Amino acid sequence: MADAHPVGFDDCWNRIGVRGDSSCERLAEYVRCLNCPVFETAAARLLDRPIPEADLSQLDARVPAQPRDDAQGASESLLVFRIGDEWLALPTPIFKRIVQTRPVHTLPHRQHRAALGVVNVQGELLVCLSLAHLLGFETDAASRDDRARHDLPRLLVVARAEEHAVFPVDQVDGVHRLAVASFCPPPATLSQAAAAHTRAVAPWRGMSVGLLDADALFDTLNRSLG
Repeated sequence: MADAHPVGFDDCWNRIGVRGDSSCERLAEYVRCLNCPVFETAAARLLDRPIPEADLSQLDARVPAQPRDDAQGASESLLVFRIGDEWLALPTPIFKRIVQTRPVHTLPHRQHRAALGVVNVQGELLVCLSLAHLLGFETDAASRDDRARHDLPRLLVVARAEEHAVFPVDQVDGVHRLAVASFCPPPATLSQAAAAHTRAVAPWRGMSVGLLDADALFDTLNRSLG
């Protein structure tokens, strides 16, 4: 009879990963547990083990996983990052990877200044979008100089269905769960461009983080390339 116990491994993604409390330090680099080599190794070991007969007989009785609710109510997994002086966030599932900065090749006859050009990410040319231009804010030179020694600029690769894009950020803080009940409507002081791409704001570490609308960003990107 096959061993009914699964091959031993640490299912850290359920404790400190995206499905847990998101405290894993690897999330800053890999964004999602699916991209992490720890998850890949555990998955390979799990697939290699024999399937006990008891597991097969109980397959139909298993209940699908439910969306996560924290003690204070529903929460949303978001990647928090900074551009200039603004802290922003987008839903974790749209992110594919975080990569180091690299040259941006400009596009001829671009229709929108937010479209910076294209970058090569693992052999694939992806459109590079400037959120600073798109949202209508810039960081002054003095502020950039003050932060320069502490910044770790990165390129964030995002996707919606078959659409892919990249945008540069000055700092990635990591994946965080924010309570949906804390979301507030965007303030009236936002510029028209920022308001069109911001679905809410939420308190975070004594500051406000702007929760961007991923669909609106992709729609603007498509128009800019038209």
